[in-house]
Amino acid sequence: MANHKSAEKRARQNIKKALINKIRLSKMKTEIKKLSLALKNNETSLATELMKKVESIIAKTAKPGTISKNSAARKISIYAKRVNLLAGKK
Repeated sequence: MANHKSAEKRARQNIKKALINKIRLSKMKTEIKKLSLALKNNETSLATELMKKVESIIAKTAKPGTISKNSAARKISIYAKRVNLLAGKK
């Protein structure tokens, strides 16, 4: 346990940040699962609609540093390729 006032404050902040990060990751994963299910079921219109939402959520998760920017770019790229393949685009 922290002994100094500043260390106690830092511990409280870490708990709050961990909770916020957990919420952001959970939201991101939920939307990715919805998109994956739409892709699996070959629902083109739903997948393209969800892709916009997923891309936004991944970018919002990466901006404060919850996930790295490279990880976000990789996830967006992977799912964009899958949606484009399903839609018949190159």
